[in-house]
Amino acid sequence: MSSNVVPVPNEENIIIISQHDQNKLHKTKLSFIDIVSFLKEIIAKLDIKKVIHSVKVGIALVLVSLLYLLDPLFQKVGQNAMWAIITVVVVFEFFTGATLRKGINRAIGTVLGGGLGCLAAILAGESGEIGGALVVGISVIIIGVGATYSRLIPSVKKKYDYGVMIFILTFSLVVVSGVRADKIMKLAGERLSNIGMGFAVCIFTSFIYPIWAGDELHFSTATKFDKLATSIQGCLEEYFVIANDKEKKATIDISGCKSVMHSKSSDESLANFAKWEPWHGKFGFFYPWEKYLNIGEVLSELAAMIISFKGCIQSVRQSSPTERDNIREPCEKIGLSLATILMELGDSIRDMKRCRAKSLITQCMREELSLLVNLDNNNNSTDNESTLGLASFIFQILEMMDKVELLATKVEELGEIAHFHNKKLDV
Repeated sequence: MSSNVVPVPNEENIIIISQHDQNKLHKTKLSFIDIVSFLKEIIAKLDIKKVIHSVKVGIALVLVSLLYLLDPLFQKVGQNAMWAIITVVVVFEFFTGATLRKGINRAIGTVLGGGLGCLAAILAGESGEIGGALVVGISVIIIGVGATYSRLIPSVKKKYDYGVMIFILTFSLVVVSGVRADKIMKLAGERLSNIGMGFAVCIFTSFIYPIWAGDELHFSTATKFDKLATSIQGCLEEYFVIANDKEKKATIDISGCKSVMHSKSSDESLANFAKWEPWHGKFGFFYPWEKYLNIGEVLSELAAMIISFKGCIQSVRQSSPTERDNIREPCEKIGLSLATILMELGDSIRDMKRCRAKSLITQCMREELSLLVNLDNNNNSTDNESTLGLASFIFQILEMMDKVELLATKVEELGEIAHFHNKKLDV
């Protein structure tokens, strides 16, 4: 094995490093660099909000664990400190509004369930052995049936389902285990105080770099407009590309439309969480989050129309390339107008400023009339299928125009209620 002799000024010693050891050190250095670059790539792909949420949960768990770890605190709370830890694990949610909603529901459910459970336990204790058993059984049946039925009411289930569930659980635990009233009252008080401490830790930690559901709903709604605008432009461009090249297959990306259509449940959850959030940024109390849901429904309908429009474009019964070329210019203008209007509406919501969408729609309607006149004058085809395909194409464009006009009205209503600022127009 070849080796290099490297003299080192270390008194009388000379260190001999073999070629094999040098290669090994070189590979170790490279592997360390590769690991660092790999870690950087992983960190770049991580969602910073999710990382922050995870860190906050860890901090909250450490804080409530101090009830066990510190002797002075443990002597006061005892084994009931586990209820504080359970509260943090169960209540802490990704969005601040969701944490508030769940924590308040848990607090109200615990107080009401514990209070009624203590009353029932006291009454059972004073009714004798047989009477006490009857009181416990009847109270559990009445409360269980009534509270469970209330959970099935849509308005209650939407906002207070978790609170009602905690109410049933707390009442049942207290009244069934209520052998002695004095111990039950003491136990209920200790558990309630520990749940309150856990909730307080959740709220404190949640407001460290808070993640607002209202902000998420606001910006996601604005982004939907851009997705639909891109899809409409892509459909029209692909329609006339196929007209010039029959062998070319449509490659329209409608993933944005599908995400808009499937966002209803998440939007409803975000709006529900946002109603529990305090005043933050531009969003005050009683902000009209329901209007975002109304706009989202219209956007979903428009997304469905665009998907249907794609199917119309890819149909084998579409008109000939010559007929398509006759309507190409007005169609492209209408497509550009629709995309511009949608982007204007999205920017209006994102920046909370009113836009000039109505004037753009008026211009778009003029282009529609021009399209119909050109179609009437130039379409001399005797092919019924081709004529039907062209008529279907134009009809779907007109339907999308009507839906965009409805969107402009909805956004204008939101701007009036939410007090959007007037947008400065270029003269």
